[in-house]
Amino acid sequence: MKAIVCTRYGSPDVLQLQDVAKPEPGDNEVRIRVAAATVGPSHCAFRKGDPFIVRLVYGLKKPKQPILGTELAGVVDAVGRDVKQFRVGDRVFGISAATSGAHAEYKCLPESKPLAVMPDGMTFAEAAAICDGTPTALTFLRDKAKLKPGQKVLVIGASGAVGLASVQLAKVFDAEVTGVCSGANSALVLANGADAVIDYTREDFAQNGHAYDVIFDAVGKRTFPDCKRSLTANGVYLSTVPSMSILFAVLLSSLSRGRKAKFATAGLMQNKANLQYMNELYEAGKLRANIDREYTLDQVPEAHAYVDTERKRGNVVITF
Repeated sequence: MKAIVCTRYGSPDVLQLQDVAKPEPGDNEVRIRVAAATVGPSHCAFRKGDPFIVRLVYGLKKPKQPILGTELAGVVDAVGRDVKQFRVGDRVFGISAATSGAHAEYKCLPESKPLAVMPDGMTFAEAAAICDGTPTALTFLRDKAKLKPGQKVLVIGASGAVGLASVQLAKVFDAEVTGVCSGANSALVLANGADAVIDYTREDFAQNGHAYDVIFDAVGKRTFPDCKRSLTANGVYLSTVPSMSILFAVLLSSLSRGRKAKFATAGLMQNKANLQYMNELYEAGKLRANIDREYTLDQVPEAHAYVDTERKRGNVVITF
């Protein structure tokens, strides 16, 4: 089968299209013929090995998993003898956070992992896109911040995959949402449900005197000290980027009362219940995909180069 292989850290040029062995499912595994996957900032971080903390988890000198990609959608084409939940022909979507491997024509996953049958009417591209951003946003807003109706939320990087999903989910939770993005992306953020938008090129939210119950930095651009004065007395700052700064802030704020900084390895915390919840929101018209660009498998290096520009709007999808 064809796959994009990354054997060393570096620029998008380290990604090579190669022929590799087609995987065979174990007794409790399903094999998926991949129809769509995604490329996002986390995949670029895995490719670059930057920030350095990524290397401590995914390989010090080179990636432990040479085939990158964590979100996928496709069709089950083989099942292990002990599989009970899926059948050949099922249209599925899911997350392969621990072993990656979505940037290949076939991927095997245990049926116990975050994997679900897609709703009728959802396309493979939509399914992959919704898997990229929404589970992370759900983990941070619902589970870490414990967002409540009526609370005020500020989403930094609101026009990205995690940002747009956060705006949609915050409205599901009946919160008041302000998105931070460039003026060129304000219409997109408002269309996804934001109550207000701050153009970061013209205004610094940290200087405008407003306070928020939750500040979610979906792109790792501001630190906890930057945002602390913009939080309510018991407000929560969230960041998706695994840096020493956020880890120190989490530890320090946990030792005192009042405002807190929180971080989570959201990809490794996903489960089937989250995917089922996402299915329900999609079918109810409360969750939608925002696809910026689509690339083919052999164009994955180009997709990485585009994501590296930090100018993508929503999701970048790989279609097979």
